Amino acid sequence: MKAHLGSFSLVSLLTLGTPTLEAATLTSVPMQGGMVMPMVSYKAADGRIHVQLDPAVPQLTPLLASNPADHFAADDPWYDILDPNRLGLAFSRRYGFVMGTMTDPLPAGTGIWLRKLSGSPEVRAYRYASTAPKAFEPIFGTAGAPPSMAWSGMMFHPTFAAPAGTNTYSATFDAHLRDAASGAELPNTTSDPFTLTWTSAPDGRPALSIAQKIVLSWPGTTGNLVLETSGTEGIEWTAVGESLISANGQTLVMVAPTATARIYRLRLVQ
Repeated sequence: MKAHLGSFSLVSLLTLGTPTLEAATLTSVPMQGGMVMPMVSYKAADGRIHVQLDPAVPQLTPLLASNPADHFAADDPWYDILDPNRLGLAFSRRYGFVMGTMTDPLPAGTGIWLRKLSGSPEVRAYRYASTAPKAFEPIFGTAGAPPSMAWSGMMFHPTFAAPAGTNTYSATFDAHLRDAASGAELPNTTSDPFTLTWTSAPDGRPALSIAQKIVLSWPGTTGNLVLETSGTEGIEWTAVGESLISANGQTLVMVAPTATARIYRLRLVQ
């Protein structure tokens, strides 16, 4: 036969054991740590925007790691992206853009825009609002959003998110002035590029592996058989080393595809 395949103690008052966590439904997105503030300022002397970075590196942390018993409210706009029952991405709101205390006044009729230039494709960015109307809107190129956005100069903490795991992510930005009426970028006002960087934490769940396999099967009552394989010439035969699996009256073997064609046969052992 050939197949061709291309207690608690009342005396001591000590609580013993691990305390039980009570699940909570979160109605806001945790910061996931202390604030890390890129400070933005305008210098009239050179007519440009300047950005000073805090050297701290935030960690993108999934809810399963930071709040393992909790979930987000299903009717909140970030539920699908951050909840472990949905995408369950690791996230952080620690980066917060803020105007530097030594900034000069902006030229009349202008505003500051923030622009993402490049970065790890896995990183998503959202404008977050925790009070009604709540918001979780894609920004900085996420889900087709424009790479640039106007910034009011008020403290701004976007939510950044990416897959959980032991990864490092980054995104490079600049800041510049635009005419408030026309939206046109003003030349020679752009800051030097600055890069935001994150580490990432796993969520504790094992990774799933998907492998393409070829399944060979035959009736499980066919006797003492050995599965062998050869090149298409059928001259040199060797036993297939993969384990046999019994299921529903069948014997199964799963083998990995090969770059060259193989043929298989069952040999009856006398």
